[in-house]
Amino acid sequence: MIKLPGRLTVRTIHGRNGPFNVGRLATSIGEFVIKDPQLDQFSEGMFEGEFLLLEIRPASYFAGGRLVVEVRAKVGEMLLTDDGMLVTQHGPRFDSAEMDPLEEEGAAPASPMPSAQPAQAEPSSPQAPATAPQGPAGEAPAPGPQAPDTHATGQEVDPDAELFGLLWPLGQSVKLDPTVDRVLFRRQVSRLKELGYRFQAPTQTWQAAA
Repeated sequence: MIKLPGRLTVRTIHGRNGPFNVGRLATSIGEFVIKDPQLDQFSEGMFEGEFLLLEIRPASYFAGGRLVVEVRAKVGEMLLTDDGMLVTQHGPRFDSAEMDPLEEEGAAPASPMPSAQPAQAEPSSPQAPATAPQGPAGEAPAPGPQAPDTHATGQEVDPDAELFGLLWPLGQSVKLDPTVDRVLFRRQVSRLKELGYRFQAPTQTWQAAA
């Protein structure tokens, strides 16, 4: 890990899965490509501050019949000085054929998942009753693996509550977790915009409209 001052330029690319953001980080030790999920919160612009680089590595992908090789940096904490400036024509160049990180993640080979097997599995008895055991008189039966969920009880599930999970209900200020699934993170960002929240780059939080 290393913390460096630098300038981050963010561009929005319109791909097959919708818009996504990519960045170029210029520092004293070189320029790096940034494709972290947290960039999807930003608007296009140039942002100055200090950046904690967690990893620097080469990466490559095919785009438009070309093999693109680039040096990427994984960014952790970003201490930005302001809300950013508009990108000028003299800023870093971006390829319109940039590959969406979602497509890169989908193309990566999935690691095999070990099958979970009990250490000492007991064979089920053919005489076991099909119904759940009843409790003493006057008591409800103990819930089993097929216990009804909130849908079965007639309670309506709020889609926003499912989308934001522990962040729900949303407050005046919302800070998203960029380590969640990238698709879920983009859906959360899109929904916050629909609800009128505005992203504050220096604190990486979303603020509700006054």
